[in-house]
Amino acid sequence: MQPKTHQNAPLGERINGAMVGAAVGDALGGPVEGYSPEQILERHGGRVHGIVGPWHGDDWRTARPLAPYHKGDGHVTDDTLMTHALVRVYARVRDHLDAYAIADHLVPDLMTEPRWIPELESEALPLQRIFLAEKWLVTRIHYGHADPREAGTGNIVNCGAAMYMAPVGLVNAADPRAAYAEALDVAGAHQSSYGREAAGVLAAAVAAACTPGATPDSVVSACLALAKDGTRDAIERVCEEAARHTDFESALRPLREAVTPYDTVGPDYRAPSLGARRPSRLHAIEELPVALGMVLVAGGDYRHAVLGAVNYGRDCDSIATMAGAVAGALGSPVPEDWAKTVAEASRLDLWEPAATLTAVTREIFDRDVARRRAHEQAFASLGGPACSD
Repeated sequence: MQPKTHQNAPLGERINGAMVGAAVGDALGGPVEGYSPEQILERHGGRVHGIVGPWHGDDWRTARPLAPYHKGDGHVTDDTLMTHALVRVYARVRDHLDAYAIADHLVPDLMTEPRWIPELESEALPLQRIFLAEKWLVTRIHYGHADPREAGTGNIVNCGAAMYMAPVGLVNAADPRAAYAEALDVAGAHQSSYGREAAGVLAAAVAAACTPGATPDSVVSACLALAKDGTRDAIERVCEEAARHTDFESALRPLREAVTPYDTVGPDYRAPSLGARRPSRLHAIEELPVALGMVLVAGGDYRHAVLGAVNYGRDCDSIATMAGAVAGALGSPVPEDWAKTVAEASRLDLWEPAATLTAVTREIFDRDVARRRAHEQAFASLGGPACSD
């Protein structure tokens, strides 16, 4: 499949595409999260091709009483809530972030600022909706007084940090190495091992996708140049398999088979194996390699990549969030009808965080230029190479 990206898209358009694209992918994947492609096929009488209702229909409140969330009908999940929260941190700091910024700004935001929570259909603290792996941030940093740089140690190793790391890639647009380094620092407050590594690589993927002329292949190459250990191996193996397909239907089972040796959760997503989500240098989260694989299968086309991620099942809201962010950053347009429906159903302005992040990104770039020039002048005064404009 030939790439369907807009390779000359300007910065603001790419940030908008990545942010809105991530939220829409999240909303499409939410109602089928946790199920297999076969179960999705049976439940919906075919593949999912857009926004669908809750898995249990009108019984969504009582079918899973421990998690009475209204997943479906265009509602975003905690992936988007956390992504927007990170944008608010950038808006406050207006510079690059580190683990201390998470402690100083993100944790209080989760604990003290009531916001509209689409899946709860009410206003509540984000803390009351986010998953246990994200509640860890509050437990460890606010109550446990852990060093923010080490607070992620001990948490379950999953995609919790990677799922909201797209803004780091956008702030470092066209500089995957810088995005990777910043995301690793930020994610240290939340995750360790391959969960933290995935956050760095996802940010790098989004940054690489923002490069003028970027393609799915160049994004994967940038990821492989930075990724370490099992994360690198999983991305390489999954993307090798993805290159053999041009349609997500034929890729669903092969991509799962390719990532299986690196995935710790096991075949039954709702009944994880004994070794699930434990630190390891040999393993990887499932979501990131599959998301990159679906972007490759789709040739960078947003709709195809996200629908592939959604119909893959398992943790498909996060897979579609990541695939949507990368495809959107490549410049592939998000379907307007999907975006409009998700914004209205979730009662969220999906475009405002993108506009905020665009302004902040330009400010940070100006700061980076000033810092770089100051360093060049200082180095030249030490007898290094003369600086030049």
